[in-house]
Amino acid sequence: MEFFRIRKDIPFMRHALVFNVISLLTFLLAVFFLANRGLHFSIEFTGGTLLEVNYAQAPDLEKLRKQMEMDGFTDTQIQNFGSSRDVLIRVPLSKDAETSKVGDRVMASLAKVGAGGTAAIAAPTLKRVEFVGPQVGKELASDGAMALLLVVCGIVLYLAMRFEWRFAISAIIANLHDVVIILGFFALFQWEFSLPVLAAVLAVLGYSVNESVVVFDRVRETFKKKRGLTTPQVLDHAITSTISRTIITHGCTQMMVTSMLIFGGPALHYFALALTIGILFGIYSSVLVASPLVMWMGVSREQFIQVKVEKQEAVV
Repeated sequence: MEFFRIRKDIPFMRHALVFNVISLLTFLLAVFFLANRGLHFSIEFTGGTLLEVNYAQAPDLEKLRKQMEMDGFTDTQIQNFGSSRDVLIRVPLSKDAETSKVGDRVMASLAKVGAGGTAAIAAPTLKRVEFVGPQVGKELASDGAMALLLVVCGIVLYLAMRFEWRFAISAIIANLHDVVIILGFFALFQWEFSLPVLAAVLAVLGYSVNESVVVFDRVRETFKKKRGLTTPQVLDHAITSTISRTIITHGCTQMMVTSMLIFGGPALHYFALALTIGILFGIYSSVLVASPLVMWMGVSREQFIQVKVEKQEAVV
């Protein structure tokens, strides 16, 4: 399916050096922010207490935040969860407070605030309380890093088997470029890095490599069908001929992600934000980073054409 077809190939490879310089600068900035600011991990990684409470009326979250600050809770996150009457509260791990009594202290603090803008004391119902210890958080962080490493190794192996080692290396460089940039954004703005965000990063890896596979498949097909084209011309043709597909696929995906970003509430906000950054940079890296790297690594038509060896007749 195509919305349009471009008859004349766009000379992307003519500006390959410019594209990669931009990517390199963006990558270095992301590494700089990660090294200097670091990630703002959620309690799933750092440890803490999570409570879900229900109100008869929609509470004023700002009043809840101010009251909990007055009662000694710092860096507490309060947000709606599911509906305006359900509230999710994350309390970071504190050395001074007893973890077994955190839930009771939070509920006592919430009971001081009126619901629905009235002066009446609200009596929230505790639906669940969970404690995440620091050791569990470390295990989650190490397991997340291992999952990321396994995904990377699987992508490299798949591309090397389906295409060639040059394609595998260039694709994984482009994909890791996307991951580092997503993490760089979260480090720069100190957005919360939680388990859903980690899931979004892993999803971006698979999503980005799909775009690379489509372009690389068209490169291999062009090398086999069209003779007389140079490697930059082949890459230009492959990218140009898949532009319509790229717009359809990424446009539809981004529409759904944008819906989650706007209407999904705080629970899905950073998940959708990570996907949005990954989709935008995934298009850029798969087309304008991976393809030039393949070209500079010396991909050629001869690598895809099997030379027929003539059998010598047996001498009687």
